[in-house]
Amino acid sequence: MWLGLGFLRLIAILPYPLQYLCGHCFGLLIWLLPLAKKRIISINLKQCFPDISSTQRKRLLFKNCLSMGMSLIEIAMSWWSSDRALRKRVQIDGLDNLADALEHGHGVILLGAHFTTLEIGGRLLRQHVPFYVLQRDQKNLLFDAIMTRARIRNYQKAIHRNNIKELLKSLKHNMPVWYAPDQHFGGSNNVVVQFFNTPAPSNPATSRIAKISKAKVVPFFQERLPGLQGYHLKLLPALKNYPTEDIEQDTALINQELERLIRMRPEQYLWAHRRFKGQPGEHNTIYNQ
Repeated sequence: MWLGLGFLRLIAILPYPLQYLCGHCFGLLIWLLPLAKKRIISINLKQCFPDISSTQRKRLLFKNCLSMGMSLIEIAMSWWSSDRALRKRVQIDGLDNLADALEHGHGVILLGAHFTTLEIGGRLLRQHVPFYVLQRDQKNLLFDAIMTRARIRNYQKAIHRNNIKELLKSLKHNMPVWYAPDQHFGGSNNVVVQFFNTPAPSNPATSRIAKISKAKVVPFFQERLPGLQGYHLKLLPALKNYPTEDIEQDTALINQELERLIRMRPEQYLWAHRRFKGQPGEHNTIYNQ
């Protein structure tokens, strides 16, 4: 891990064209190696895009591998590149949507998803507006320590996902907080609602947090543009009439919004996650077939 992080640290000082080339090479390596994660990606793509051909899904898998390779480089860029180097790589739309939501004075939940561009998207947005991030513990303690240190340096505060008290305190101070509830949620409080037309245990916390804090929910989307064009960030209008008194309806709405974001750039989403494990009925063995 030390060698890997040291290598990424060196890549962070390279010119962007060379960083892009390294990311492409890593992606090709992921595509060529017999990795178990590729099987998970294939299953997820088949489940979420049943109407496209096997050839199209294979092409999407290849592009997703390239995207994962680039994400390794973007982690290095996010943690160690200078603001000056990154600023010229970004286009951003919708800052007025965030400003309008903050005028209510109860903070903003920046609703995002686990794209492969997650780290770089957050770092680029931070150059325009201050916000905090939620994060979970990583299995590798060294990686977790380096990530936490970098995020505190870049965002001032990295809130553990279980620290609801600190999250609500930040929203009370009218601070935006980045939150991604799109991954599998197997807790006792999960709500089973549709995600890409499949029943999926989903996280209802967005509704509960918004109800307690009165924070607005602003969808946040980031994408890697083709070639050396850089990145595009988009802040969408805050969700209207949200939350309601129906937790299941609210969770379904969040899943619909996340699905809409993912469909914008499906090749850049993190499909290597077992999103559909634990479904009821005929779907519960999807990854065992």
